[in-house]
Amino acid sequence: MVGIILASHGGFAEGIFESGQMIFGEQKNVAHAILKPGEGPDDFHAKLEKAVASLDDSDQVLFLIDLWGGTPFNQASTMVKEHEDKWAIVTGMNLPMVLEAYGTRLGGEESAQKIATHLVNVAKDGVKTLPESLAPKAAAPKADAAKADDKDAGKKEPTGTIKPGTVLGDGHIKYVFARIDGRLLHGQVATVWTPMFKPDRIIVVSDSVCKNKLRVQMIKNAAPAGTHAHVVPLKKMVEVSKDPRFGNTRALLLFENAEDADAAKKAGIDFKELNVGTMSFKKGDVSLTKDISMNQEDVDAIKDLRDRGVKFDVRAVAADTPKDMDKLLEEAQTKLDQQK
Repeated sequence: MVGIILASHGGFAEGIFESGQMIFGEQKNVAHAILKPGEGPDDFHAKLEKAVASLDDSDQVLFLIDLWGGTPFNQASTMVKEHEDKWAIVTGMNLPMVLEAYGTRLGGEESAQKIATHLVNVAKDGVKTLPESLAPKAAAPKADAAKADDKDAGKKEPTGTIKPGTVLGDGHIKYVFARIDGRLLHGQVATVWTPMFKPDRIIVVSDSVCKNKLRVQMIKNAAPAGTHAHVVPLKKMVEVSKDPRFGNTRALLLFENAEDADAAKKAGIDFKELNVGTMSFKKGDVSLTKDISMNQEDVDAIKDLRDRGVKFDVRAVAADTPKDMDKLLEEAQTKLDQQK
């Protein structure tokens, strides 16, 4: 696994390391080094050497650093020059960059330099404004870049309104990931699960949430760059699932609770696996883990999903070890019976 070293002036690298753990979970083969006031280049170089030595594997090392040209960068660059065929540096470190680095290597990428190339656009996309109108306008593409050979024109996906009945791809929407999460679309989903599964749409399926304009707007604002977020009632999701115009769509489904997920499955939304992330505690629930609580309705819904062939991936963050859903259900039922 690619080793990652976060380096900065002051405590920035340490803070972003802790933030990354909070969102992505504990990470192996990651170290951080900070330049404190009064320390010089030699002091920091020694810290970097110690950080590299602490890695489980230092064959491939990626340095994520705050500023180009500062002491952390200058000292890291002297080390990278001795490993120019494998090691790499990316400056302008921000949290989206760090999380993407974690996710990319978790996805199987074993080259520090390939990850470095990939991170540049991710870091830029992490800079947004609200209101969105404050963002500078992107330069229009040159005319030559927009031209395409006539033979390729018919292969492009239609833009704008697509006529009903049009079949795109194989005519069936692709559910690349489905998750129960009481917080719905938040940092963990946007910066970890979305890059892992690369959906082009995130769809929250909830009859109740879609009636709350504030929550709907917050969900749309939380969508990562390049991915559209939608909040739809179950009836609308069923219509979408049958519409051949969504045949090229890769969808990430989010459910607020187990009952909504079960209702969707019953209605014909054909996801095969369900990630159970967080099921927040409510009155009448029993606590099973720090992330999961259930009441009798939750237990019944999950049992029904299981009977319908759904496989469960029980983990709040990608780095967690998956838990056994059958054991959680058994524990929940026992505790609920004791409450009666």
